[in-house]
Amino acid sequence: MKVVDIASEIYTELGEPTTLSIPPITFWFRRNIGLLNTRINTDFYIDENDFEIKEKDQSDVAQEISVNEANILKKMYLIHHYDVKLRESLGAASTDTWVEIATDGTSVRRVNKIQQSQTYQAAKKTELEELDKLVNSYQRRNAAPLQVAGDDTTAGDYGSGTSDAR
Repeated sequence: MKVVDIASEIYTELGEPTTLSIPPITFWFRRNIGLLNTRINTDFYIDENDFEIKEKDQSDVAQEISVNEANILKKMYLIHHYDVKLRESLGAASTDTWVEIATDGTSVRRVNKIQQSQTYQAAKKTELEELDKLVNSYQRRNAAPLQVAGDDTTAGDYGSGTSDAR
């Protein structure tokens, strides 16, 4: 899957906002692929020839990123997106000194930046919780046993089923 394809999906899922475009999302992916590797213990890289996200397996064959890893990467970007929006609204809240002005029968009401910040904070918290669930399920799905104890090659002797107790 190419970086631009994942960026296009996010852009569409966000409702194609006018303040954002696909190239900045793609840039964020290219600069933060290491965060994905750290979070899910993988070794993804972006191929500079075709801009696909790939991972080398044990036989040094490049494997394309799966849908599960792409979903985790998308959640990571959404958290970043809401964090940026939160910082913007908090910065604006410190300079807004009025919310509503009324005079001569007319009134002007601004969006309350503090309430907007709280909305972004709640959205970011929800995305963080969903990211944790995605990462945990990904790690459980890909977990392999570290040790297999016992000898499964010989049949066990469990007795005849009658008690020898007197």
